[in-house]
Amino acid sequence: MSAIVLLVVGLGAMALGYFVYSKFIAEKIYQLDPDFKTPAHEFEDGVDYVPTNRFVLWGHHFTSVAGAAPIVGPAIAVIWGWAPAFLWVVFGTIFFAGIHDFGAIWASVRNKAKSVGALTGDVVGKRARSIFMIVIFLVLLMVNAVFAVVIAGLMMNFSSAVVPVWGAILVALVIGQLIYRRILSLPVVSIIGVVALYALIGIGPSVPIQMPAEVGGMSGNAVWILILFGYAAIASLLPVWVLLQPRDYINGLQLFIGLIILYGALVLLNPTMVAPAFNSDVPAGTPSLIPLLFVTIACGAISGFHGLVSSGTTSKQLNKETDARFVGYFGAVGEGMLALAAILAATAGFATLGDWQAMYSAFGQGGVNAFVEGGAFIIHNGIGLPEATAATLLTVMAALFAGTTMDTGLRLQRYIFQEWGDIYNQQWMKKPAIATFLAVGSCLLLAFGAGGADGSGGLIIWPLFGTTNQLLAGLTLLVITVMLVRMKRPMWYTLAPLCFLLVMTILALLIQLRTFWNQGNMFLLVLDIVVLIAAIMVAMECASALKRSRAEMAMQKD
Repeated sequence: MSAIVLLVVGLGAMALGYFVYSKFIAEKIYQLDPDFKTPAHEFEDGVDYVPTNRFVLWGHHFTSVAGAAPIVGPAIAVIWGWAPAFLWVVFGTIFFAGIHDFGAIWASVRNKAKSVGALTGDVVGKRARSIFMIVIFLVLLMVNAVFAVVIAGLMMNFSSAVVPVWGAILVALVIGQLIYRRILSLPVVSIIGVVALYALIGIGPSVPIQMPAEVGGMSGNAVWILILFGYAAIASLLPVWVLLQPRDYINGLQLFIGLIILYGALVLLNPTMVAPAFNSDVPAGTPSLIPLLFVTIACGAISGFHGLVSSGTTSKQLNKETDARFVGYFGAVGEGMLALAAILAATAGFATLGDWQAMYSAFGQGGVNAFVEGGAFIIHNGIGLPEATAATLLTVMAALFAGTTMDTGLRLQRYIFQEWGDIYNQQWMKKPAIATFLAVGSCLLLAFGAGGADGSGGLIIWPLFGTTNQLLAGLTLLVITVMLVRMKRPMWYTLAPLCFLLVMTILALLIQLRTFWNQGNMFLLVLDIVVLIAAIMVAMECASALKRSRAEMAMQKD
């Protein structure tokens, strides 16, 4: 089959989702009010609460939720064939991710920009809030620790990407001043930022910077991890308009240009899908398609981390409530487009089926490498761009997205410590500097305490990320569903995805439980049991909260 067919069908379905389905949800279910005073105006402080242009905010939101996950997950999941991954990304984006991300922004904005974890205590109950806070902390810990390893690895393996990745920070600092001091208009600033970013990508291969294998007794990888956390700590304390927003906005534009280049090259090359639609000859040790597909591909279909960003930073910057549809739902569509690109690059970006099978010799293979190599093959043969330049472009794209997610993730972890300080009346924890120190300290403790001198400790618990992340998405959908029931609005548009996610997550946890037992991995076995108990408790809390809410409605009628 021609890859162009999948491209047209996928993009067309997502476009229908945004223009038709999200419009229905906005008007009939969430019932957005253009006159509602958002927390960005109510609590404006110039640091975290900043009313923001919806295009700039979309850039921040989209790049924060995207990261490397919508590349890695789909590019691993195609081992089962391209069809299951394609269908889950397309339908997941339309009926799961869009509703979830959009709804999390709306729910938070309607409740003074509280994070979805803190909001759970008000909407569902204190017991559910306790579960939620633990799951949130685990997810953020994994994301921050692992993405630091991913970025460090990319910079160690692709020295040509170092200048573009760090140069983008300087570009963002300048862009932030130009936008918020209104020195230049947004379109002009956008052009300047994108040109500067792509100039850095062009310069990158000419000035490669290679970190020595060992620095002061530490591996080069570990040094990069320490540098990354030092940067992220500073970035999380700066006002959002100084670095976070402009960096994410420019990265969002850069991604769309990168997607246009990749999609345009694909149309010109018209490659065939060398991978099978359904792979009946998967390598030994590959887990079952159901339910593992639905936790392997999280970002790109639905991801609990998105709810943290939506209610943690995005809701504090929303200018008008009606902007939530564009920022939240279209942000999910943008991520779905990136996941679609990853699927096409990882299945049509190889010369032969044998080349593809060599890349996917075992479950977990592929990922970023398949995306970079396959995408570079398509771009080189489609539009003639040198393969090294194409690989640098795609590597920088992956690294920049992972970096923006890490920036936002550490800021969110700081918020979690501050919310704990508020909930348990610990005033010292509410101070931004102390909360940031605790956030960075916990990540470094995992990275170096569990992973040794190379700082790869986050990878130890990463096998549980998919299930924990989808449990988090289920909790977010639970909060939205209970709010809809109390407002006497239709709930099935969020309840159906919630039930599906809980079933798939519990099944995946049971399968992983057996795997960890067979491997003799007691640490992950115990952690899996903890997450499984949390998932079952969430299911029980879901039934209890909905029953309570319906009973309250019945009493009001009487």
